Amino acid sequence: MDGILVLDKPMGISSNRALQRVKHLYNAAKAGHTGSLDPLATGVLPLCLGEATKFSQYLLDADKAYLSTFVLGTVTDTGDAEGQVLEVRDASAITESDVVAALKQFEGEIEQTPSMFSAIKQNGQPLYKLARQGLEVERKPRLIVIEELQLRAFRGGDRPEIDIFMECSKGTYVRSLAEDLGRALGCGAFVSALRRTRSGPFSIEDSVAIDTLQALMGSGELPAIDALLLPADAALGGLPLVSLSESGGFYMRQGQPVMVPNAPRGGIVRVALHSGEFLGVGEILDDGRVAPRRLIVTGR
Repeated sequence: MDGILVLDKPMGISSNRALQRVKHLYNAAKAGHTGSLDPLATGVLPLCLGEATKFSQYLLDADKAYLSTFVLGTVTDTGDAEGQVLEVRDASAITESDVVAALKQFEGEIEQTPSMFSAIKQNGQPLYKLARQGLEVERKPRLIVIEELQLRAFRGGDRPEIDIFMECSKGTYVRSLAEDLGRALGCGAFVSALRRTRSGPFSIEDSVAIDTLQALMGSGELPAIDALLLPADAALGGLPLVSLSESGGFYMRQGQPVMVPNAPRGGIVRVALHSGEFLGVGEILDDGRVAPRRLIVTGR
């Protein structure tokens, strides 16, 4: 079973738990997710099954988009609604224009320090496991890019709530943004809701819920379940396409670089036969040949 399923991850389960449920439904030998979502978060979680796992890195590296709700006037130890409240402040004086002005400093290329409750590993241990032991370690700021940052709604009060839309590069932590924004406003903030609306080429409109999959399985509609799988190269739409003859494809499958007329001058490319069959990913060599890098295994 090979392909990509764009899952709408439900709230309350980890990305790995969602992956295992889908892997079981499809009886897939291999499976991997492409950028975890916290149990609190919902939304787009592309899952790679079978041979598609070879190309998961391209989705891990892809830009993402989120809709999130921040609560102002409260600081939690995790930066989200699941943490212990550390401090509460009256934020009733904060206005919508204050928030709009503060958000501007987080647009574009910025440095962001990951939360201790992130999945980044330190000496093989995820930071969130260390944090749950009461430990805190030094984290180096990372360079990220926030392409778009919009205030979608403002609900005032002692603890105002704001709805934020953002498009950002990989490695951006929404809870860190909430904490940084809270510091900029002088009142603290945490994430109360988070929904990923896009991951790379996949949007929420492309996604399917686990309940839908289970309902189809229960009614025996196996072809409908299989039809939800996207081809493995759906993750690679941003790469140039190189088309090979049948003989060129034969030599590439043997691990040999092949010459392709009018190929790009360099970089990583998608490789397919003239018939349209996807072969995998190749790299343009200095002499203009295309060398295989990650190929689909057929005939298993």
